[in-house]
Amino acid sequence: MINLQPKVIGKRLLELRGEKSQAEVAQAVGISDSALSMYECGERIPRDSVKVKLAQYYKTTVQKIFFD
Repeated sequence: MINLQPKVIGKRLLELRGEKSQAEVAQAVGISDSALSMYECGERIPRDSVKVKLAQYYKTTVQKIFFD
């Protein structure tokens, strides 16, 4: 497995969020709005536990968001 560049991951997360607000997704996943913003801007990569929660929320796999 190869980790993708943070900017690529950020773009995927932004696309998955669609019309939902950052606050809505962040609250559902249990992270701060600013943390989600940093992930979507490619400034940070989430911890593994957050990766799992994001994948579950978006009904996809960690692999598809962060590695493919």
